[in-house]
Amino acid sequence: MTRWIELDGVVNMRDLGGLPTLHGGRTREGRLVRSDNLQDLTPQDVARLVDEVGVTDIIDLRTDVERDLTGPGPLTETSLAHHHLSFIDEGRHPGAAPSDADTGRDALVLSHGDPDRGTPGFWTRHYLGYLHQRPDSVSGALGIIAGSRGGAVVHCAAGKDRTGTVTAMALSVAGVPDEEIIADYAASGERIRQIIDRLIDVEPYKWGLQGRSLDEQTPRPETMEMILRTLEDEHGGATGWLRQQGWDEDRLDLLRARLLG
Repeated sequence: MTRWIELDGVVNMRDLGGLPTLHGGRTREGRLVRSDNLQDLTPQDVARLVDEVGVTDIIDLRTDVERDLTGPGPLTETSLAHHHLSFIDEGRHPGAAPSDADTGRDALVLSHGDPDRGTPGFWTRHYLGYLHQRPDSVSGALGIIAGSRGGAVVHCAAGKDRTGTVTAMALSVAGVPDEEIIADYAASGERIRQIIDRLIDVEPYKWGLQGRSLDEQTPRPETMEMILRTLEDEHGGATGWLRQQGWDEDRLDLLRARLLG
């Protein structure tokens, strides 16, 4: 894969340009970038994202707890537009206790009582929970991508679950075939060791990672297959889901145009 963006401060960043569409075109480079946590970016990393990649908007999908514990990050010192849209209904997400620690654990899915923990079905239920419980944040993130002046970086902590849900929906609206969306989702598995190594000793993520296996956190193609199939069967795809959130055709076309140019 040549879409990886190699920086010192991240391990799971890639440009979603260059993907084929069902209509014979390709997604534009520098329009949508997905990433893990941006807290460790170096000054050189920041300069590359701004000056070379052309990033103008940062879409942060982490919870308030995550942001408070890890700090603001170096990009907040730039003129980039920052948007915070938590995907987790803090204190009310299934299995989450009302304490800060438990809210942080839930961000990376610690659920000792679930016998299916780590399976594609488990992750599918978790991702669909974003759509059911925080449709405002999911729709809002996609709206920011559609309206960004330049490149938009979508990130959470690991850059695979919350970020993967948003980018999959954006690519689906743009007409990228399911198999390409699934392959991009699964690509984070190539760097799962580095992803977990970045987070395993960091509050609040260590609560959900220490003592757990890499296999439980590795993204599986079957998970995204189930997400896309559920969206199609229950909502008429990502476009149908967005229509149910109040999007009209002009707004859908704006998202497509942003990604396709």
